[in-house]
Amino acid sequence: MRQQFSYSKKVLKHFKSPHNLGKIKNADGVGEVGNLSCGDVMKLYIRVDKNIITDVKFETYGCAAAIATSSITTDLVKGKSIEEALAMTNKEVIDSLDGLPPIKIHCSLLSVDALNEAIYDFLKKNDKKIPDFLDKRHERTVTLQKMEEHEHKN
Repeated sequence: MRQQFSYSKKVLKHFKSPHNLGKIKNADGVGEVGNLSCGDVMKLYIRVDKNIITDVKFETYGCAAAIATSSITTDLVKGKSIEEALAMTNKEVIDSLDGLPPIKIHCSLLSVDALNEAIYDFLKKNDKKIPDFLDKRHERTVTLQKMEEHEHKN
């Protein structure tokens, strides 16, 4: 039997008309994450000027929640400093969308992970100090990706 759930009006709005959809050519940072078990893949691009995220775009292949969380994440971080963006949580993403069905919470984690990976990429490319907590998040993301790829092959 198929599980029934409903999306908030905000989720549907961001799904039907996503904000900041697309690619940034020569982006300062790019983060890509995915969840092979559900098929969602997110790629997030950032442009940074004087430590401020001046532009952010995304490409997402996935369900309505994956697209909506990517869209709202870009809205939430545009114009923020790197430090402010790194402080963003999946709870903020969920709250900004007026909630997500429990089975779709993982989508908010993916959007925050993609953002963290884009910031990590930016800091690394520019030989800037990577905070310990971001380094740990990156290691966790890489480890999870490898585990999922291994499980998917078997």
